[in-house]
Amino acid sequence: MEMSNSLNAALILFVRNPILGKVKTRLAKAIGDEKALEVYRQLLSKTHNITYSLSCAKFVYYADEVTQSDLWSKGNFIKKAQSGNDLGERMYNAFADLSEAGFARIIIIGSDCFELTNEILQDAFEQLKAHDAVIGPAYDGGYYLLGMKELTPRPFKNKKWSTSSVCADTINDFVKLNASYVVLPTLYDVDEREDLLKCKIDLNKV
Repeated sequence: MEMSNSLNAALILFVRNPILGKVKTRLAKAIGDEKALEVYRQLLSKTHNITYSLSCAKFVYYADEVTQSDLWSKGNFIKKAQSGNDLGERMYNAFADLSEAGFARIIIIGSDCFELTNEILQDAFEQLKAHDAVIGPAYDGGYYLLGMKELTPRPFKNKKWSTSSVCADTINDFVKLNASYVVLPTLYDVDEREDLLKCKIDLNKV
């Protein structure tokens, strides 16, 4: 399925630089830094594969510094650096950056959701044609995807990031803003050892 009117749509990908000891730190406590890094490399590869062919502008925002030559060098990804003091501020700044550039439908994802598919992403963009916002809940209470047409700071403020209340609190923001929204299927993020089994990631192949 090709997205129509795709020129006004933008995808933000928030990624961490794949550095030993700096990624999947909660997972690393159970499986060690080296395997955690390899799991994260798998997650990055999967995220690249499902976004490579999307008919929209694609922006990779690095947590630390922009890497000039990596897998994001293939597939028309535009590279940028995140800015802000916490996750909410960094996400808001990325949305604001692209909103000011003229994009009308903007979606952000991370690189932790192994179950995310190209079809879910395309559906999210389609939903934004008729609704103000779209959100993809994760089973841990966070979300793997957030999309909006009209940028407002409220969903990015007053959140206890990386806790089980983030998705519910964000949906409550939409309600208070009187914004129409769509909730996508609930998926697993990969943060703990048990998430590997749920997402069918074989540690023996890592």
